[in-house]
Amino acid sequence: MSDDKAVTIPAQTTGEPSGGAATLTKDAAPGEVLLKVTGLKKHFPIKKGLLQRQVGAVHAVDGIDFEVRSGETLGVVGESGCGKSTMGRLITRLLEPTDGKVEFEGRDITHLGVGAMRPLRRDVQMIFQDPYSSLNPRHTIGTIIGAPFKLQGVTPEGGIKKEVQRLLSVVGLNPEHYNRYPHEFSGGQRQRIGIARALALNPKLVVADEPVSALDVSIQAQVVNLLDDLQQELGLTYVIIAHDLSVVRHVSDRIAVMYLGKIVELADRELLYKSPMHPYTKALMSAVPIPDPRRKNAKSERILLKGDVPSPISPPSGCRFHTRCWKATEICKTTEPKLVELRPGQQVACHHPENFADQAPQDTVLLTAAKEAAELVADEVLAESAQTSAAVAAEVAEAETEAETPEAAETPESPEAESPEADAPEAEVSEEEPPAKEK
Repeated sequence: MSDDKAVTIPAQTTGEPSGGAATLTKDAAPGEVLLKVTGLKKHFPIKKGLLQRQVGAVHAVDGIDFEVRSGETLGVVGESGCGKSTMGRLITRLLEPTDGKVEFEGRDITHLGVGAMRPLRRDVQMIFQDPYSSLNPRHTIGTIIGAPFKLQGVTPEGGIKKEVQRLLSVVGLNPEHYNRYPHEFSGGQRQRIGIARALALNPKLVVADEPVSALDVSIQAQVVNLLDDLQQELGLTYVIIAHDLSVVRHVSDRIAVMYLGKIVELADRELLYKSPMHPYTKALMSAVPIPDPRRKNAKSERILLKGDVPSPISPPSGCRFHTRCWKATEICKTTEPKLVELRPGQQVACHHPENFADQAPQDTVLLTAAKEAAELVADEVLAESAQTSAAVAAEVAEAETEAETPEAAETPESPEAESPEADAPEAEVSEEEPPAKEK
């Protein structure tokens, strides 16, 4: 996007009294909670027979909790079929939730009807995954992008055509394409058209479902940079669903890892990539290639997960990842772990987290499935994980002991009290730290 194309949103007036502008919620300040999801579930019924009796259900989303703050980007990753796209459609109210609550700027929108949701459509928009099926082939680009204005009864300054042409230039397309049809554009251009339609009414929250998965690598970079530029200039809030972990790392502030309808880890971007705590997250991170020419001959420690994701019709009991985890014990099979904050800014749902002391005692032997899965993991990876977990556990135990000892709290300036705290960070200082100290 060139520098001379400044992204500006002109004033818009409501052409019809029924446009619903008076019912819009108050703008959230940067950093405040914009979207809050509590216990969200979506079960698709399975029916058979002449009477269409329900014989089961697909647990697409089975109880998730998270918050999205104004101005941030939340990335959602996971394998195919884990419920990412369904979650995106639930928070935009394109699907009716089975259970749970969705709050937008403090207002409960979980079960609002079509009429009550219409004014909120100006604030919550979605970029769909397939740029080919999300555009009506019978309508021109001008009609597609201008549809939100007509549905909401909004008249932009200068008219709808002028505003649509301005939006086309914002997303890097030629304003002269106003009268063309979708089949005349490439996949990347269609995705830009979808972005322009989502931004037409200046929304507060944009849910992007795999916005770059169907595009070439060069086009992916253009679309990702476009989304980043629009967020900085318009103050947008994103929920980006993606498979590419490199793309998620580039655009996200926080990342949620989903597995079989559950969020297994939710952390800040740097924490997640530096020290993942859930075994599934660690397996995902091991699949990310490192673009470093100096390591072209080095062997990467790839963690291979055994088998496929279990069926969401009958998910496993307890922890849903225990059938493929190399650390699973009997408690993982019987008790479902809760998503708790083990570190500041990092929530994990695991009985035996990586790089941390176990939440559940390992007084039982590994399950048979865990033993087989461990054989697929390199011994060096398991040894490194065990050493790191033991070191972090010892550090946490030492910190708790010092906090309970009144002498250590009363004499912080004594050499004896300072030595444990001074020695502990030195053990974790990387090789890049000494030059900084020499300066």
